[in-house]
Amino acid sequence: MGDCQAVAGDPPFDIVPIVAQLRDVRDAWREAHGRDSAFGERGFPSRHALGRVIDVLSAALFPQRLGPPDLRAGNEDCFVRASLESAMPLLAAQVRMELHYVRPERGAEAIERAVTAIAEELARRLPAIRRLLDSDLQAAFDGDPAARSVDEVLLCYPCIVALTHHRIAHELYLLGAPLVARIIAEIAHSRTGIDIHPGAQIGESFFIDHGTGVVIGQTAIIGNGVRLYQAVTLGARSFSTDEDGRLVNEPRHPIIEDGVTIYAGATILGRITIGKGSVIGGNVWLTRSVPPMSRVRQTQPSINIELADPCD
Repeated sequence: MGDCQAVAGDPPFDIVPIVAQLRDVRDAWREAHGRDSAFGERGFPSRHALGRVIDVLSAALFPQRLGPPDLRAGNEDCFVRASLESAMPLLAAQVRMELHYVRPERGAEAIERAVTAIAEELARRLPAIRRLLDSDLQAAFDGDPAARSVDEVLLCYPCIVALTHHRIAHELYLLGAPLVARIIAEIAHSRTGIDIHPGAQIGESFFIDHGTGVVIGQTAIIGNGVRLYQAVTLGARSFSTDEDGRLVNEPRHPIIEDGVTIYAGATILGRITIGKGSVIGGNVWLTRSVPPMSRVRQTQPSINIELADPCD
């Protein structure tokens, strides 16, 4: 074991045996997972660094509202350029660590090409991300009478924070950096209480009212103009396993079609489809598909499903 730099202050007990025991636990874990002590020597993606990346990219997407207070229209482009020049190398560094972590056999040159391609393509997709977020902002403003402006929605609503993280994380997930994407999703989760897996596909004009406790699983597909309220779960009902007993990553979360509203506390599980224009009432537990324009509400002792009048 190498020499350790002395730390000011002596503990009231001998910590050397504890250090050795912790090393033994690490070595046992590495052996169990087929890793040597050099594994991860290039480092691992950092929550702190990725939080900084998202904050800078958010300001680049909405410079006058999320940028510095002295920013004016005349120097927006300069600020956006400086923000991207700051954020993209930092993001590339995090992606680089992920690729060295998960695919070291690819070699440094191939990994570097992949890092450059991922960072460049994400930058190219930022205008499309901004347009999607604009639709989310408008949906929130249109759907909440308490909102006095889209600026208030952007500055105050947790769903926009969560969706900004998700729209960026989802692109990184698709581009081949799923660990970085998952860390970004968990940063949003810790900041807002909204848990969206970066693999989830979410259409435009999406609104989560209040938001606390919402969970959206990896393979969920959400259409356009969907509205969720707090504590809604779009989850899996069960998990398939292979012949070795390992969980199989397959589509297992709901499909929510365009224009669906799901009220607070509803739990929707499994690869089922909620048809276009349906309304799912609060605290409903749903594990089967419903056709378009359904109205699902909680009753005693069972759930009623009604087909709405198309002219209603």
